[in-house]
Amino acid sequence: MRFADSFDPAGRVHGLPTFPWRLAPEGLATRRQLRALGLRTGGQDIAGQVLRPRYRRGPLTAYLYRVDRAKPVRPMTPAKAAALAKANAARRTCPECLTDAGYVIPASLGMCVPCAFPDAQHAA
Repeated sequence: MRFADSFDPAGRVHGLPTFPWRLAPEGLATRRQLRALGLRTGGQDIAGQVLRPRYRRGPLTAYLYRVDRAKPVRPMTPAKAAALAKANAARRTCPECLTDAGYVIPASLGMCVPCAFPDAQHAA
């Protein structure tokens, strides 16, 4: 991908104003950048995109939103906080020994490390 392919502020080629990676104009931000500012998209349409070339693959695309139209992030309600705490506790609970492992149980193991490798404790 050439630089010219990733610079189309009028949006003639891709249908959206397109900018090279890290060269988006002021006033436009990605979802992550909005979140870092304490904002959300608020249902607005995509205002543009940035393209980052990759070796032997298509470019990475990040969509841009207008910062002036973004809305504040909704505050966490007590019910949402309780649901999130319950979900995180379930991810930390070992299904074998039913104890809180203190970390998220790896999906590859399906159980805490001491249950997955009981002989490794005796060897050390």
